[in-house]
Amino acid sequence: MHSADAAASTRPADQRITAEVRAWVDSTPLRGLVAHFGGTWPDGDLTQVLRFLDDFSARHWDFRGGRERPDAREPDLDPATAKLVLDTAAALGLIHPVPPARSAYAHLVVLGGLAHACVRRVGYAAHLLRAGLPVRGEVAVLGSFRPLSDWERRTLVDAGLPADDTEVDVLDTAVRRVFGVAAPAEQDGVDAGHPHHSWSSRTYRPDGLPPIRVLAAPSSEPDRRRAHTADTQRFWAGHVRLAPGDEVLMVTAPIYVPFQHCDALRTLAVPYGCAIDTVGVDPTLADLAVLPEQTLTPGRYLQEIRSAIRSMRALHDRLRPR
Repeated sequence: MHSADAAASTRPADQRITAEVRAWVDSTPLRGLVAHFGGTWPDGDLTQVLRFLDDFSARHWDFRGGRERPDAREPDLDPATAKLVLDTAAALGLIHPVPPARSAYAHLVVLGGLAHACVRRVGYAAHLLRAGLPVRGEVAVLGSFRPLSDWERRTLVDAGLPADDTEVDVLDTAVRRVFGVAAPAEQDGVDAGHPHHSWSSRTYRPDGLPPIRVLAAPSSEPDRRRAHTADTQRFWAGHVRLAPGDEVLMVTAPIYVPFQHCDALRTLAVPYGCAIDTVGVDPTLADLAVLPEQTLTPGRYLQEIRSAIRSMRALHDRLRPR
């Protein structure tokens, strides 16, 4: 499930999204992976299958345990299991990048992440724009005030980049470097004294390109956690005033495409009636070599298959009649 259109309050669009979720969930590769880990596929409708997969993946494929991704443990998998995981991840759309599906977009959205991913995704967005992809509105670079880990800061320093303090700092530095801009044309924000409550917005205006907004979102549950992907998408939508029919291109890493695409459908497409495509960075591009992609293990892919399942369950719950 790489990308889809959706329109709010239109039953055919809801049915199309549900059909895509069902096709991904009920696919032969995912069924085979569950069976390999000892699961018995349940009877029942899509709601029941998603509940089963959420519970099953929590027992077998959750290596984070509430920690950030770099702190997840790596499972000890035999070679046959590791190969099956990688084959399944490829079949489910977590490995191979695909190009944008449309010839033009209303907005281009770059999703934040770990430090090296922030740099690569901003670089890929610049590649798409300079290759001639028309964007009528803005380029939105979305992150939060999540503090960088020591590992992330070392990764930046080893690549000759500044050792920034937070995710949004890395995104902002990457925008300035890649697009050759020195200072924002407009900026706004609130320093609430705590990163979960604070937000910031900086808009750059590079010559010959759309405006680029670097946005740090607050958490929707500030007493419990930092801002996550859905928070940043929802916060941006309120700033840009999304309109029905707007075509939005999301840029992330291939491993996160299914999960972040479903988050975007739930937080943007369904309530705003916009169209969503989600693509992963193409790792073959030479201009992204300043920070190559980290090695992705079978354990990481299992973890993100679980993330996709959870995101699809939340999306399906959003679409179910009340």
